[in-house]
Amino acid sequence: MTSLGRSLSSCKQSAAERGKNLLGAIVGDIVGSVYEFHNYRGLDFPLFTPRSTFTDDSVLTFATAKVLLDGLDYAATYQDFARRYPNRGYGGFFYRWIYSKDPQPYNSFGNGSAMRVSPVGFAFESMEETLAEAQRSAEVTHNHPEGIKGAQAVALAIYLARHAASKAQIRQEISSRFGYNLSRTSEQIRQVNRHDETCPGSVPEAIIAFLESTDFEHAIRLAISLGGDSDTIACMAGGIAQAFYGGVPQEIVAETIARLPEEFVQILERFNTKYLPNNANSV
Repeated sequence: MTSLGRSLSSCKQSAAERGKNLLGAIVGDIVGSVYEFHNYRGLDFPLFTPRSTFTDDSVLTFATAKVLLDGLDYAATYQDFARRYPNRGYGGFFYRWIYSKDPQPYNSFGNGSAMRVSPVGFAFESMEETLAEAQRSAEVTHNHPEGIKGAQAVALAIYLARHAASKAQIRQEISSRFGYNLSRTSEQIRQVNRHDETCPGSVPEAIIAFLESTDFEHAIRLAISLGGDSDTIACMAGGIAQAFYGGVPQEIVAETIARLPEEFVQILERFNTKYLPNNANSV
């Protein structure tokens, strides 16, 4: 093995051993990738299969982390990552934006702004900073008020979970600030949910899955069981659940890390070192 290979192997081993505060969202994306267009409305499904892979949710989540780490421009970084990791399920408007020479926001309220925002929820130490940065990350593409609101809601839920807010407090803050109906149950949603890729049609659902969960894995299973845009709902729920429960089970960490390119694993390491050096995986 070359020295680079040994270094990357060591990096993956380290990533599997430490707390991955960016990894909850990535788990949700990878587990949900199999069920996005083949919904399964139960809880008894395999978390990982040979077809489980990362999608655009993960690509852009790592791009957001890279921006925060290195002080980069959101639009340029999203374009760079999406061009280097093509064919990962990007939406039509975003796909055209990726290759634009003059990328401008396109008034979207799709859930792309919320699926990529989890690093923001882990990186800041005040609600005001969290909300402002979530808006910055969203508005380069999703400058519709609902697109911005969706990103802010997910980031704020993660921030509150990190700072020991109770589920009741998270429910109250998110519902009162953003006007989301969080009084529904997963069972009620499961009966009527369809493939809705908007923030209003998927962000509340993801938060409800987290609120009903009893642990990290349960949150992922509940999110996917709702049907609809399974990978993105689970991605959003997974980020919040990891923040609240303090980690991801080790066997899930290992399965997830094994499916990531080395670049993503290195970003994961750097992000945790910079923003959460004392928050090791406690599960």
